[in-house]
Amino acid sequence: MIRSELVQKIADENPHLYQRDVERIVATVFDEIIEAMANGNRVELRGFGAFSVKQRDARTGRNPRTGESVAVEEKHVPFFKTGKLLRDRLNGG
Repeated sequence: MIRSELVQKIADENPHLYQRDVERIVATVFDEIIEAMANGNRVELRGFGAFSVKQRDARTGRNPRTGESVAVEEKHVPFFKTGKLLRDRLNGG
């Protein structure tokens, strides 16, 4: 499902809301999740999962084409851990 499909589904299930309002709501939710993660916070949506940021240490990597050693800088990556309800539903529970 892509963002526009999500907006359309919410709009279809809530005919009292204008589509532009639903678009704004979805954008606000995503923006707040991104902002919280950018500030180093964890975002938990009960039953769905938790978004967090993990730090990857600097390391020495290899260029696959030449085999040459390359310094890879420390970086922060997004991480998602599924909630129990979602995990159970995916596994037929």
